[in-house]
Amino acid sequence: MDTNLYSCGGSSNSDIVRYRRDTPPAHYCFKIEAFSLLSDTKAEKIESGIFEAGGYKWRMVLYPNGNPKSNGKDFVSLYLAIEETKSLPQRWEVKAEIKLFVFDQKENNYLTVQDSHNGGINRFHELKTEWGISKLIPLETFTDACNNGYLCNDSCVFGAEVFVIKPCGKYECLSMVKNPANSTSTWKLEKFSTLNETSYLSKPFTVGGRKWKIKVYPQGDGKAKGDWLSAYLFLSDSDTLPPKGKVRAEYKLRIIDQRRDQHVEKSGKRWFSKEDNTWGYRNTIRLGDLHEKSKGFVMNDTLIVEAQITLISVTKFSP
Repeated sequence: MDTNLYSCGGSSNSDIVRYRRDTPPAHYCFKIEAFSLLSDTKAEKIESGIFEAGGYKWRMVLYPNGNPKSNGKDFVSLYLAIEETKSLPQRWEVKAEIKLFVFDQKENNYLTVQDSHNGGINRFHELKTEWGISKLIPLETFTDACNNGYLCNDSCVFGAEVFVIKPCGKYECLSMVKNPANSTSTWKLEKFSTLNETSYLSKPFTVGGRKWKIKVYPQGDGKAKGDWLSAYLFLSDSDTLPPKGKVRAEYKLRIIDQRRDQHVEKSGKRWFSKEDNTWGYRNTIRLGDLHEKSKGFVMNDTLIVEAQITLISVTKFSP
């Protein structure tokens, strides 16, 4: 019989997921020998010993002839019960993902059964201390030792996995902020003609809770050296980012034309990280244009560079 056709207690057929796997149950196995003698006693249910999983105590509850209270007639019913609840606080609640198993001794694998209703999460509380499958497997299929391997030599094995869901109380919120406060920083490089270092960094400014600097190469960076002034936006506190952390920024870098307001502007959008904390342009402005007096980029031996962040990602963690 196709096990995918079995129905189940209070859940619809489509809520029950059945599949086979080779890996044994992670938390508990319950072996029963001389099953026929046990079944003949007409015992309504059999309980396993107590085991621990996820910080709580549990017990498997087997109905060898089906749970009559949950329409389990002619089926094997299997449940998981939470134990020692008196030690739990008032109005306690435990949410757990449960998988129940029947070992197929011929195929050497496990029929795995799970109620997928509500995402497969079962809610235990004072009024509901048991959850399980009333129609785990048809009794006729289970006891048919000629065609199936669930009951061999009058012995069988059931199993359970319990993964308790414990909310960590932590969350991450990523927001994209357009035109953030104090988004523009203006940097005056005075005595520009006397600057002889390869690069210079502005004082830090804060946008979106992060610290930034403008980085300028007066004679150009890399392949642009000698032909262009290079300008970059630098995330100066990138070392405080969490592992794999990134900050998205859309930005503009401007070389200010102090005479005609015909500024040279470059725009970019990048993810800044600890490894990639500097983005901008080698070819920001040609040195010939920069030093052309009629164009007004350097006046009174002062160069003015602006950085504006127009969009930034802001990440908040709690707690």
